[in-house]
Amino acid sequence: MKIGVFLVLFQEQPLEKALDYVKEAGVEAVEIGCGNYPGDAHCRLKELLGDEKKLQSFKGAIHKRNLEISALSCHGNPLHPQSSLAGKHKEVQHKTILLAERLEVNRVNTFSGCPGASGSDIYPNWVTCPWPDDFSKVVKWQWEEKVIPFWREEVEFAKKHKVRICLEPHPGFVVYNTETLLKLREAVGETIGANLDPSHLFWQGMDPIKVVRELGSAIYHVHAKDTKIDPVNTPINGVLDTKPYSEEIKRSWIFRTVGYGHSCDFWKDFVSALRLVGYDDVLSIEHEDSLMSVNEGFRKAVKFLREVIVEENKAKMWWV
Repeated sequence: MKIGVFLVLFQEQPLEKALDYVKEAGVEAVEIGCGNYPGDAHCRLKELLGDEKKLQSFKGAIHKRNLEISALSCHGNPLHPQSSLAGKHKEVQHKTILLAERLEVNRVNTFSGCPGASGSDIYPNWVTCPWPDDFSKVVKWQWEEKVIPFWREEVEFAKKHKVRICLEPHPGFVVYNTETLLKLREAVGETIGANLDPSHLFWQGMDPIKVVRELGSAIYHVHAKDTKIDPVNTPINGVLDTKPYSEEIKRSWIFRTVGYGHSCDFWKDFVSALRLVGYDDVLSIEHEDSLMSVNEGFRKAVKFLREVIVEENKAKMWWV
């Protein structure tokens, strides 16, 4: 396994300076933001797709530092009920897939998106319960009329350009857990897999170890991010929480640097489960810990993961 980082964490720095910094810290792979919600500070799609010299310079900056690109990321909502916004997100997604092909990167990370409740809505509608019956009707309409038709077309586009789409299960979008990821994968094919981020599983009450075992070969990329469930607020208010992330002391949960939400024992079990199901690849640090600086949170994550990842190939079973 290798330690990676979602490089948008250092979007205030020029690309080469950011690469030098993460390399010195011990990172072996970078996940590059290409637009939509992550922004495109280090990767201007139009420039790189339109200028071969700039493309080679971009590629060279990464490879000369002996880094690899674990994935290109364009997390957005291409199913947004506002067609202009959905169109922009879809365009970025397509260009990201095209760039991935040019860079010989076979993974693009994004979200599944979420439509409205009908064709006349202007905001997404994420349904969290089946009753009153209106909610069940909304979910049925979303999947049959929007989600499956859209992703069926996107899968064909991605397959044409030799790219796998790694959807990050995330509340607020139609793919948010194990069941919904597998539902979409069954409907549109194995070009769709998971960018698995345990932080989004924790606060929904899921067990990431069991999720890994259930998803198995459908795991295409992994984020290393933790969540701390607040022991005071959660028993009173539950896990559904719309308070701003900045109000840490009032929230039911907050994102943490790996090791500050769950122990070393959990993370050792997590990476072992990944290896059991055949994922022996990059753990990409996504730092969103509001209690730590970027520098401290990132460096603590690298040090922590170095202790828990399994780096060498499996041993021959000499004892059998």
